[in-house]
Amino acid sequence: MRRRIAHGLAIVCLIVGLGAAQGPNISEATAAPVSSVQKQPEVRQQVGKTKPYQIGTASWYGQIFEGKPTASGEPYDMYDMTAAHLKLPMGSYVKVTNLRNGRAVVVRVNDRGPIVPGRIIDLSFGAAQALQFKARGLQRVRLDLVNPRDQKPVYQTVAVNHPPVVKLP
Repeated sequence: MRRRIAHGLAIVCLIVGLGAAQGPNISEATAAPVSSVQKQPEVRQQVGKTKPYQIGTASWYGQIFEGKPTASGEPYDMYDMTAAHLKLPMGSYVKVTNLRNGRAVVVRVNDRGPIVPGRIIDLSFGAAQALQFKARGLQRVRLDLVNPRDQKPVYQTVAVNHPPVVKLP
């Protein structure tokens, strides 16, 4: 008998509990207050939410190519902020964002590549160092085209192991 009562009580508690978890039915709902002035929904423009040019794997190249001519004809400098891309015009600028840590750098395309399938850009050693992935070798990145006239001046950091060349008159 006690077992039946306990069982019946458990079922009643379960039904009551389920009913309490539901929201009010339509007859219990109250109307939202109406203001005399209807406000228009706020429209926000998404700043910086542009479509990327490409997203994919980047690699870098360094010491082996130092001083050798690039596809643009200039000698490769592993400390310059440059890159190799298969299709972008020579001299175009690309903002490369490391999707792992959010770091970004603007590079100038001066070479053709990458020659390894599945990679979208080869960065100079200096660019990979700035993006903090030179030790990893490969990194997933986002490429955005950059108009150099829209950019604020960029100041180049000189590495300790790559002293600036001073030309005397």
